[in-house]
Amino acid sequence: MNENRRNGRPQRRQPTVRMSSPTRQRQDRSAGNAPRNYERYVALGREAFANGDRVEAENYYQHAEHYFRVMRERSV
Repeated sequence: MNENRRNGRPQRRQPTVRMSSPTRQRQDRSAGNAPRNYERYVALGREAFANGDRVEAENYYQHAEHYFRVMRERSV
């Protein structure tokens, strides 16, 4: 049998993908979200610590530290 047959089903169109600079996308995405994400991960870390999960709290604090560094880098 022919592997390319669709058994009478119409072919699906592939979505058009717009390519842009990945670096620019990362900068645009993280520039406004860094303060929000920092606050979010600090809050999650406090909550995890209050619930007695020190490992999860440390994980959240490390994420918060990353966003803190992003904010500091952008302010220079």
